[in-house]
Order: sequence, then structure tokens, then C-alpha cells
Amino acid sequence: MSENSELTNLVSSAHLVLIGGFIGAGSQFAERIIIGRFLSPTAYGEVSIGIAILTFSTTFALAGLAQGVPRFFSRYDDEKDIRGIWLTGFCFSGALGIFLTGILLFSGETIAAILFEQPESTTLITLFVLAIPFVVAQGIAVGGIRGNENTIYRTYTKDLLYPLGRILLLVILLAFGYGLVAAGWAYLIAAIVTSIVAHWLLHKLIPLFGPFSLHGREMIRFSLPLVVSTVLSVLLMRTDTLMLAYFRSSEEVGQYTAAYPIAGSMLVVLTAFGYLYLPMASRLDADNERDTLDDIYTVTTKWVYIITFPAFLLFVTFPTDVMQVFFGAEYIDAARALPILAAGFFLSVAVGRDRETLSALGDTRVIMYANGAGFIINIALNVILIPRYSFVGASVTSMLSFGAVHAVVTFVLWYRYDIIPLSSESVRTFVALPVVLIPLVLLLSGEVTITALTILPFLIITGLVGILIVAVAGGLEPQDQVAVEFFEDAVGGKLPLIRRYLPDE
Repeated sequence: MSENSELTNLVSSAHLVLIGGFIGAGSQFAERIIIGRFLSPTAYGEVSIGIAILTFSTTFALAGLAQGVPRFFSRYDDEKDIRGIWLTGFCFSGALGIFLTGILLFSGETIAAILFEQPESTTLITLFVLAIPFVVAQGIAVGGIRGNENTIYRTYTKDLLYPLGRILLLVILLAFGYGLVAAGWAYLIAAIVTSIVAHWLLHKLIPLFGPFSLHGREMIRFSLPLVVSTVLSVLLMRTDTLMLAYFRSSEEVGQYTAAYPIAGSMLVVLTAFGYLYLPMASRLDADNERDTLDDIYTVTTKWVYIITFPAFLLFVTFPTDVMQVFFGAEYIDAARALPILAAGFFLSVAVGRDRETLSALGDTRVIMYANGAGFIINIALNVILIPRYSFVGASVTSMLSFGAVHAVVTFVLWYRYDIIPLSSESVRTFVALPVVLIPLVLLLSGEVTITALTILPFLIITGLVGILIVAVAGGLEPQDQVAVEFFEDAVGGKLPLIRRYLPDE
């Protein structure tokens, strides 16, 4: 298959996953906004701590198999092998999930005493802990769907059913006066339903009952480094929350975790391109098509950067307005953290799917070492900065930790495999957008206020202007034909000013 065909398939899948990703991210926003507006910042902070514990636990229980299952699916054709890969992941992760659930249920009161302030905290923790095995089962099923390179079923479950189900349950339970524990019940019930539906859909792709050939040894050998690396990766994103809960008040945790998901929304586009990227990259590596892999990595990284830049620009130049729109006046203080967090997440955007590329190449140990280095930096800086600077210190720590991880992974990709997401065109893109747009918007920020009605027009206008800037700066290359066609389909017409600068093959 040619490079353009692979890129077309990736962008086509990204189109659907991007829509689902926006719905999923929007649902998570809505969920956080509902909790933040119906409950106090202190209660919101405690729910955030519970979500952090659930995320950490499920990541550990999945043991890297959320990546291992789709990777090995793409390397086998026999139905017996594919069924065995799913069963290996399901049994191994399921056992870990149940084991963790038991430990945390036994320790619930102790955890509540250390990290929480509200009297309902023990019940809240219990509900989040009970959700662990079902979230793990959902993760394995979605991994199998991903391994089949199916975007529709993934969108149905991960982006629609699970987040929208939580919102519906949350609204109903809050209306009936469940208060703080409403979030715990919403996560538990939604996880149970989604795990069942995800496995039913996976069964339609590959029958889950029948002869199987387990691949425990090779999958565990691949995934064990990812156990450490993925757990460390989640800790990089959640340790700030837990350490804030330990050193400071739940109200400050609430401020921080209001800004964090807003900044994290910039990863939606990166995730959309990454859904089929891992199995595709693994297949290209197996076929010894490293040059094609390098080109696709470079082109997709550049376009994720272009598409995400307007959101980064918004969060950096209008942080107070953004917090006011989403969470209200009680969370205005979080505007101090938003630009810092946005810079950290945008760094992840700028290097693209670096860790997935290394995983596809089978070099998972480097990811483990990189995440380990980032985690050590994270802990050390949090101990120093959180007691003194509260959630602003946590934001700085988060940004620097992300930078350390991506620096290690990107260096190894370049040094060991000669793969790096840079071309002369992408360098022009990376420089031109901030140099032109940031000073311009900063000048306007003193005269303009962002509201709920103007956020979308701001993103669309700056996005189109950004593409034009990239074109004029010489940031386009022949492979961008696929991306330009994607945007023309989205806007329902041709972009002649852009095509004027699009080079021929």
C-alpha cells in the first residue's frame, strides 16, 4: 500500500474519531462543569481525587495491554490467534483489576482520612473502586476494536456511551439529591453498561467464543515495560492532583482540576489521529516500511499542530474568560494555571505520537525509562513547589515533566531509528504560527472579551488564518493534499488560497 493510501486511511479514520473525540471531550467537559456548578469547589476537588484514583488503578490493571492487544491483533490473521490475544488481555487485566479492587476496598477509610475532607468520602471512594474491573474490561474490548482498525464501534462506546451515560446518570442523581456520591454512582453504572456493550460489538468483529491460542508470553514481554511506563504516565498526569490533596485543601484541588481538563482538551485531535496510528505503524514496521512510517508521522504531527494551535492560542491569551465561560466566577483563580498547563499539553501535540511510534517499533523499555525520569522530576518538583505555590506550582511541574518525557522519547526515535517528526515544511509551520498569531491576539486581548458565543468563531477564524499563514510561509508539501481535501470536505467547498501554495507531487 502506498504512503498516500496509508495517510488517506489514517485521515479518514481520524475524521470519524475526531467527531467522536470532540463529543467525548465535550461530554467530559460537561460532566466537570455540571459537578463544578452544582457542587462547591471543595466537593469538585474531592470528585477529582476519586477520578484520579480510578484512573491510576485501571491503568495499572490494564498492564500495558490496552496497547498490546491492538498491536498484536494487527500482526495475526488466524481467528484462533486473534481470539487468544483478546482472552490473554481480558484474563490477565481482569485478575489484576479484581485484586486491586479488593485492596482498595479494604483501605477505603484510610485513603479517605488522608486525602479527603467531606463526610461522604468513604462512600465515594467505594463506588469509584467498584468501577475498576468494569473500566478495565472496557479498555480491553476497545483495544480489540482498535486492533481491528474499526473506528465506528470505538466511537459508539468510548466517545458516546461511556461519557454521555455518565452525564445522564449524573444529572438524574444530582436532581434526586445524591450530592457528592452522584459522581461515583454515575461512573460505576456507566462502566458496567459500556463494558458489556463494547464486548458485544467486539464479538461482531471477531467471535469471542471458539478455539483460541493464547499468546501470554510474547504479550506480557511486550506489555510489562508498558505496565511501568503507562502507570508512570498516568501518575505524571494525576500525581499533581493527589499531592495537592495531601499538601493543600480540596478547594485548591478543585481550582487545579478545573483548569486541567480544559488544557487537556488540546489532545483530542492528537488522539483522533493516533487511534489507528499504532496498529498502522506496527504493520508498516513489520513490512520494513520505515520511510513511509517516518513520513506519515511527520505529516500527521504537523497537521495536529496546525489544528490544535487555535485552542492553545485561546487558553494562553484569554485564560480568565475561558474559566469564566466554563466554570463560573468561583473558578477564576484557576486562570493562573491554565496557560502553564496549556503549554505543557501543547508540547505533547508538537511532538506527535512519539510514544506510540516507539511502541510500534517494539522499544517499550525506552518509554518506561522516559516516563520514569518524568515521574521522578514530577515528584521532586511537586514536593518543592506545591507547598509554596499551590496549584500554580503543580502546573509548572506538570509542564516540565511532560517536556522531560518527550525529550527522551524523541531523542531515541531520532538517534536509534532516524525517525523525527520534522521536515523543512513542518519547521516553518512550527515557527510561523506562534510568531505571527500570538503577538497579534495579545494586542487584541485587551479590547476583546471571549464569551460562550464567541469561542467557536474565534477557533474557526484563527484556524483558517493559521492554515493560510502556513501556506504563505512555505509549510505545505505534496502529502498535504490529503489533509487539504479533509478540510475542504469539512467546510463544504474549495480552499483556492491554500491550494495555490500546495506543491505538486
